[in-house]
Amino acid sequence: MTGGRAADATTPAQPANPAAAVRAVLPSLTPAARAIARIILDDPELVVRSTITEFSAVSGTSEATIVRTARVLGFSGYSQLRFALAAAVAKEQAREPDRLVPGDLGPDDPLTDVIAKVARSESEALADTAAQLDPALLGEVVTAIAAARRVDVYGVAASGLVAADMSQKLLRIGLSSHPFADAHLALTSAALLRPGDVAVAISCSGETPDVLVPARTAAEAGAVVVGITNNPRSSLAEVAHHTMVSAGRETAFRPGALASRISQLLIVDCVFVGLAQRTYDTAGEAIRATREATDRYRHRS
Repeated sequence: MTGGRAADATTPAQPANPAAAVRAVLPSLTPAARAIARIILDDPELVVRSTITEFSAVSGTSEATIVRTARVLGFSGYSQLRFALAAAVAKEQAREPDRLVPGDLGPDDPLTDVIAKVARSESEALADTAAQLDPALLGEVVTAIAAARRVDVYGVAASGLVAADMSQKLLRIGLSSHPFADAHLALTSAALLRPGDVAVAISCSGETPDVLVPARTAAEAGAVVVGITNNPRSSLAEVAHHTMVSAGRETAFRPGALASRISQLLIVDCVFVGLAQRTYDTAGEAIRATREATDRYRHRS
């Protein structure tokens, strides 16, 4: 979705995946709305079979709060949320094979269950991210990066690994890009960006100061800011000209940033492939040149 700086009056399409929409905004919801969101995630079938009056009683919230929460999630009202949940529940029940290892990771899980649960969690994160990734937005980001003189990428901790991966990919196709995990270096670089340059800021919460402050500095310098975050209502989403929403479910053994890493990498890969398509001739030549250079290094006598 597009961030606050680039938002317009167009009404966005309803989310294709209600659960993904809930998880994306969960950290920013009020306590009452969060109670509603938890029920949607934990027992969507209850929501499907409940009228708004019944759901109000179950959730302990007012009907007005339920309607407001549905709108925050991208639906026009409670009825539309119920219809979307009903479709999602039916689709989930039709999946084959059925989920054989339900639940989150536990301290006594055998390693066979660990493998199954981690694989399922990452598969769901990828599916949720893909469902939320707007092709038009992806195209705008690709266009901005393809035309940029320089691309800064900011990220720390797990998001820093994603930032390094993105810069490496851009460099491989001949684009000038540098990753920054140190806030002071990121700020130094951001202050020197020019209009038309691009800064990509990666933060699961969208509130990481070491990422948020350089992103603001880059915007002030006239650069196009692209945010990659789990939270479309975060401070980073407000700063960014374009916000791409990643998905990841936090558990005791998978903190938020780690759970989001795989979905952030999906977004990076989509941007990279889009750029490679857009700059096919120059990207192809750059890939050949870099492959030849690394091949010569590996086979040096």
